Amino acid sequence: MEKFVKLVDTAIPLSTENIDTDQIIPARFLKATDKKGFGDNVFRDWRFHKDGTVNQDFVLNDERFKGSILVAGDNFGCGSSREHAAWALVGYGFKVIVSSFFADIFKGNALNNGLLPVQVSEEYLKSLLNLIQTNPKTRVTIDLENQFISSEIGKAAFEIDPYKKLCMINGYDDIDFLISKKEKITAFEAENY
Repeated sequence: MEKFVKLVDTAIPLSTENIDTDQIIPARFLKATDKKGFGDNVFRDWRFHKDGTVNQDFVLNDERFKGSILVAGDNFGCGSSREHAAWALVGYGFKVIVSSFFADIFKGNALNNGLLPVQVSEEYLKSLLNLIQTNPKTRVTIDLENQFISSEIGKAAFEIDPYKKLCMINGYDDIDFLISKKEKITAFEAENY
């Protein structure tokens, strides 16, 4: 995984609430067993019309909005527990999802794939969505080390599991973390067995 300590970037506002994993990556694209290509189909049924033409009214197709931060409505990632949703978001280029609530399984899948879910209050989320929609060039700062998000509307703290924070800052997946402890594990085994 890529290391994540701090990110300053513009954001894409998607105020829709209750976005489920089937909307993030429709089930018909789940046949692959590796992560490649999923980003091409993120929000597929919203980004494109049924005839395959681009839906110009969808925010990801709006040229005004760019960035690796997705600011989404409440209850993001609900529905089925498909890890493919995190794969698709990362494959598209997102590094952070901001919402006022995340489904637990989605949150775990996101963190396991280097995608940081930042949970903020409903008030902060509404203000941030309004700010970005009004000024698409708004810069948003995500500071994982100090656990805060900030923009022109101010700063808000967010929580993260300490182990997942350590992994993201160092670019570790679970196996990388264990490998980083190899010397300590070997010493413990030598001492106790």
